[in-house]
Amino acid sequence: MSIRVAVLSPISWRTPPRHYGPWEAVVNLLSEGLVQRGLDVTLFATGDSQTNGKLVAVCPHPYSEDPSVNPKVAECLHISEVFERSAEFDLIHNHFDFLPLTYSRLIDTPVMTTIHGFSSPSIIPVYKKYNAHGHYVAISEADKSPELDYVATIHHGIDIAQFPFSDAGGEYLLFFGRIHPEKGAHEAIQVAQRAGKKLVIAGIVQDREYFETQVEPHLDGDRVKYLGAIGPAQRPDVLGRALALLHLISFDEPFGLSMVEAMACGTPVIAFGRGSIPEVIVDGETGYIVENIEHAVQAVTAVQSLDRSACRVDVEQRFSQTRMVNDYVHVYRDILGMETSHEQ
Repeated sequence: MSIRVAVLSPISWRTPPRHYGPWEAVVNLLSEGLVQRGLDVTLFATGDSQTNGKLVAVCPHPYSEDPSVNPKVAECLHISEVFERSAEFDLIHNHFDFLPLTYSRLIDTPVMTTIHGFSSPSIIPVYKKYNAHGHYVAISEADKSPELDYVATIHHGIDIAQFPFSDAGGEYLLFFGRIHPEKGAHEAIQVAQRAGKKLVIAGIVQDREYFETQVEPHLDGDRVKYLGAIGPAQRPDVLGRALALLHLISFDEPFGLSMVEAMACGTPVIAFGRGSIPEVIVDGETGYIVENIEHAVQAVTAVQSLDRSACRVDVEQRFSQTRMVNDYVHVYRDILGMETSHEQ
């Protein structure tokens, strides 16, 4: 009999997301991989979500896409649904941050939570309260809190087939991510200008004032171009034709899915060494970890001599969907006290 797992996805975006939605993207890849492994998967997500498992939805549309949806009301209804049906499952896998933990002592079904980063230190007390009762998975060693216990660290994986390798050598520098001060779009512009390279910017505008004052004045449609949010169909081409991805963050990155997606296409990454960066980039092989803008400019020259195929190989070995799914199944079995290595 296969493991019956309820996967609780966020409802800010569809699962899988149409454009932006890194948590939902990971939930989709994991859920589909679990189905392929033969697990009995029920995905709790928005009504327009797509899955080969069973879909349960009380929120028809994502609240970040449909302004008629009240986020707090939708979240309450969404989270309560999985816990009220907890007896139907062997395990609940929570990807919805800390709020579902407040239900976890009210049921007998074990709850495993993947912590997709801490939005603020102020949320840690909730995790601490349920530390002894829950099962926490970190997405990087760097993102672990010393105040919590973890059953595993599981790096995200991607569907490598969706990111074809390009050995073309790259035409431009790329900023790919949400446009927010902490993600470094303005720093990417500085590096591209000083290195004499074109810059392509892609991603949702999360901070409108920052975009209008620090990014938009530099957009000329040629040397600095903004594509907007790009979906799965455009992403491989935009990533694959880049000389390098610039990830010049000013916060401790919990993981950084865009870096892995770029490297899968053969595009190396130039990044500030915050958070998980040293776990994702092999310095001098799949990109460069730099300390400041000047070092980043120097790395633009150096990165042109890197073997793009090494980026692809590293992702195949360390960041595949299959590896991620296998890691999670192993933890499921540990939590449930199952000793065998194959589903019945």
